[in-house]
Amino acid sequence: MKQGTQRARDTGFFAHPSFDGHEQVILAHDAETGLKAIIAIHDRTLGPALGGCRMWPYADENAAIDDVLRLSRGMTYKNSLAGLDYGGGKAVIIADPHTDKSAALLRAFGDAVERLGGIFITGEDVGISDRDMEEVATRTAHVRGIRANGLGDPSPFTAWGVFSAMQAAVRYRLARPSLDGLHVALQGLGHVGSRLAALLHENGARLTVSDIDSERLDEARRRYGASVAPVEDIHKTPADIFAPCALGGFLNRKTIPEIAAGIVCGAANNQLLTAEDGPFLRKRGILYCPDYLVNAGGAISIAPPRRELSAEQMKARVGRIGDTLMQVLSRADSEGAPPERIADRIAEERIAAARQGGHRASA
Repeated sequence: MKQGTQRARDTGFFAHPSFDGHEQVILAHDAETGLKAIIAIHDRTLGPALGGCRMWPYADENAAIDDVLRLSRGMTYKNSLAGLDYGGGKAVIIADPHTDKSAALLRAFGDAVERLGGIFITGEDVGISDRDMEEVATRTAHVRGIRANGLGDPSPFTAWGVFSAMQAAVRYRLARPSLDGLHVALQGLGHVGSRLAALLHENGARLTVSDIDSERLDEARRRYGASVAPVEDIHKTPADIFAPCALGGFLNRKTIPEIAAGIVCGAANNQLLTAEDGPFLRKRGILYCPDYLVNAGGAISIAPPRRELSAEQMKARVGRIGDTLMQVLSRADSEGAPPERIADRIAEERIAAARQGGHRASA
C-alpha cells in the first residue's frame, strides 16, 4: 500500500460489472412464504428511489443480481430524464409468477419494503400486476400504481409513451406524420406490448408479432390481423420499426447485424447488452431510441403521491416523451454521438446540478 492510503482492490460484489456505486443492495428472505427478493437502490440524489418489482424465475442468483443492478441504474436515469423528483431503485423476486406467486409472499415483500422506511417506493413490473401491488400495499404505504393513490395500472401509460416516441422517430427519420401504413415488428405481448399493439393497429400500422404465449399470438392474429414470427427471429423481419417489448439485453453483437428495420423503439428495459452496442447500431445506420426515455410513461404516471391528474391529462403529460426524444435525436446528430449517450448526459447533468446544490433525499 502506498503510504497506507491506497484502497484494497475491490473483488466480488463490488467488482460486479453492473455495480455502479449503488447506495444499498438489500436481500429479503422469508422462509415461511418462500420469498427471495433483492432490492437495489442506485441513487437518491433527486429523491426517494422509485422503481417497480419484477418476479422472474432467474436461472440463478447471479442472474437476478445482474438484472436488479442494471434495472435500478436505469431507473435513476429514467426518472432524471423524465424530470421526476425521484432517484432510481428496483426490486426482483426470484420466483415463477405462474406457479410461485401467493398473497402471503406478496405481503412478505411488502414487509421488506416497509422496513426500508420510505427510501424505496415500488410498483408493478414483469410478472407483477396492479392487483398484486394492491396486496403489497396491505403491508406498506410505499407503493404506487394502485387506485388508492393514483390512476392504477401504469402499463397503458407506458404503452402510450412508447407510441408517442415511435411517432416522433418516424417524423425524424422518415419525415412521415404518422405510423399509418408502416410495418412494426413487435417482440413481446405482455402488459405493455399488447397495449402498444392495439395502439399501432388503431393508427394504421401493419404488425408482425412474437411471444412465448400462443394465446397472445392468436389474439393478435384475430384482433389486429398480425403476422407471427418466432421469438428468436422477430428482429430479422423486414420492417420500418423493430419494437423490443420483452426482456433486456436483446440488442447485442449477434442480433444487431440481423436487424432488418431502420428504427428500434420499444418498451423493454436495458435493451443494449453492452455500452458498445449503441454505437454499433449507429454504425449500421439504425436509429435507436433510448429505452429508458421511451418507456418512462409508467414511471411518470405513478410518480405523483396521490391522484392529481385525470387519465387524459396524464396521457398528455406522457405524450411529451416524443418531444424529449426529438431533442435527444437532434442533439445526437449535431454532436455525432449515439442517442443513448446524449440521453445519459442530460440525465447526469440534472443529477450533478442537484448534487452541487446540496440536495439529498431523506426517507
